[in-house]
Amino acid sequence: MSALDTNLVPKIEMRNIAKTFGTKAVLRDVNLSIAPSESLVIIGGSGTGKSVTLKCILGLIQPDKGRIAIDGQETIGLRGREREAVLNKFGMLFQGAALFDSLPIWQNVAFKLIQGQNMKKTEARDVAVQKLEQVGMRADVADLFPAELSGGMQKRVGLARAIAADPEIIFFDEPTTGLDPIMADVINDLIVQCVKDLGATALSITHDMASARKIADHIAMLHEGRIIWHGAVADIDQSGNPYVDQFIHGRAEGPIQMAIRS
Repeated sequence: MSALDTNLVPKIEMRNIAKTFGTKAVLRDVNLSIAPSESLVIIGGSGTGKSVTLKCILGLIQPDKGRIAIDGQETIGLRGREREAVLNKFGMLFQGAALFDSLPIWQNVAFKLIQGQNMKKTEARDVAVQKLEQVGMRADVADLFPAELSGGMQKRVGLARAIAADPEIIFFDEPTTGLDPIMADVINDLIVQCVKDLGATALSITHDMASARKIADHIAMLHEGRIIWHGAVADIDQSGNPYVDQFIHGRAEGPIQMAIRS
């Protein structure tokens, strides 16, 4: 489902977003519209603006111009309880899982429930165990510490934490980075299932095309701070865009290489 094909208010909408750091224009009039329950994946090479786009939506970076709306509500400049209400709609799987080394696994998963929602620890632990089981992990993992888990298991814990509060929107930052191909595919399957179970809207950034093809309904490609293609995942092999074609096939020669050399 695409926000462009329905009369629904987009879950996430970016209009003419621009961001410059010093003399470098990182985002240049970025426009994106993501429908409720849609999974959009932003692809592109390093330094093309993917992470900055995500941080702008999260409110971690203030764009220089443009508007960002969640459920039709302008979010740029929100403060206090209004900003907190928007943030409560979000869940996030960070690159590298980003677990707290000093906390047991269940407290990592339940961190937002305890710190943000003041849930009692006994109740939060029960929710954490349930979410761990949802991502294919046994209950006895709950009392271990991150250092006792493999990278793939840590990524599953990160996913359990992302869905712990049943968010309406989940952000995935390079969800398969550092994983072998088999574990990456396991994580992709879990992402698809968890997003479907929650009925959540998903926004992911990645350069892993196997991941993008599996978890996306639609794909947008960022290049030099602009969206140069946006369409259904099934259409990406017939995009007709030489930049997209070079990127998705991992070819050394093409317009992106020429841009790098210049």
